[in-house]
Amino acid sequence: MELTLLGTGAPDGLPRPDCPCAACASARGERARAATSLLVDDALLLDLTPGAVFAAARAGRSLTGVRQVLLSHPHDGPAVELPASLPSAGRVPDGQELTLISGHRVRAVAMDAPGTGYEVTSPEGERLLYLPPGAAPAGLADRMADPYDMVVADVVARPDAVARLRAVEAIGSTTEVVAVHLDHDAPPGDELHRRLAAAGARAVPDGTTLRVGEYHAVPDMPRRTLVTGGARSGKSLEAEQRLETFPEVVYVATGGRRNGDAEWVARIGLHRERRPAAWRTEETCELVALLEADGPPLLIDCLSLWLTDAMDRVQAWDDARWADGGEEALRERVTELVRAVRGTRRTVVAVTNETGSGVVPATASGRRFRDELGRLNAAFADECEHVLLVVAGRALVLRG
Repeated sequence: MELTLLGTGAPDGLPRPDCPCAACASARGERARAATSLLVDDALLLDLTPGAVFAAARAGRSLTGVRQVLLSHPHDGPAVELPASLPSAGRVPDGQELTLISGHRVRAVAMDAPGTGYEVTSPEGERLLYLPPGAAPAGLADRMADPYDMVVADVVARPDAVARLRAVEAIGSTTEVVAVHLDHDAPPGDELHRRLAAAGARAVPDGTTLRVGEYHAVPDMPRRTLVTGGARSGKSLEAEQRLETFPEVVYVATGGRRNGDAEWVARIGLHRERRPAAWRTEETCELVALLEADGPPLLIDCLSLWLTDAMDRVQAWDDARWADGGEEALRERVTELVRAVRGTRRTVVAVTNETGSGVVPATASGRRFRDELGRLNAAFADECEHVLLVVAGRALVLRG
């Protein structure tokens, strides 16, 4: 089954008409995207894009063989005229199946937002799932017998749709996940591809033809990632975004509880509110045991608070204790943690604070913490496939 993406953008396209934002200003040339429209085996057209006939011609395709046009969502973008050569556009009621003269079977899938998803099965048995913008499948409960060969969805705006499909094994290790409905909220350029690769997905330019079911290299999803940055740089949000397409995540909060500190409680509450409800939280500094155990991905936030706890345990803040075995005891704890990171089989994203760029601490214990955090960050980063530095909400790739 061949799939040609005549457009890969949001209903308004990218750039949006008359939008002055930076993302729209830079969406020129190959970065420009028409509204998402899929041509399947030159016989089925899913959604429309302005100038569909010309878009197909630019992609080396023709719409003359199209026997069915299906719409997935209420269209509120630029006015789109149906070319005279095409049959009338319609939608299939949820749960019902349509068989085309070409031999393709199309089943309508219910969504949790206005719109209809379509499961397309070719005469040869390849299976494609296409989801409308801003929507995820509704009512998924049972494990699927076989995963889809390809899923085309709004990965950026609805990463939870990918997580839901993974939870029921509708997306497997060889499923190709293609991001569409890309709007000006999507990160531009290389940042988009890096973010999608972390989710096991990719984006392609308008006019690309893909072979559904053909073997391909699924984007490499790193097992270990370290995200560093300054205070309020956006590093925690960056770490969370790297795991939001996973159905299960263990969020490891190393800060613990601070009784009577209302501001700290409010901070923790904000973090919890933006995390998916399916994530489980563990408030602990016992990272080695978690890293050595099997289980879902870990998001560790953060290493600097883990180090604070480790220094508390060995009384490293006291100069005399530091000289009398405290330094050696701390080194042992750090070495044990780094060894566990090296050997873990879990997906891990860890957050830490970048150090050494500000004012020199006034006390010996403060300088000691700064130095030890720098050493911990470097040792942890050595064991990670990806290392990111977040500055002003933008991730700079240091490794990976």
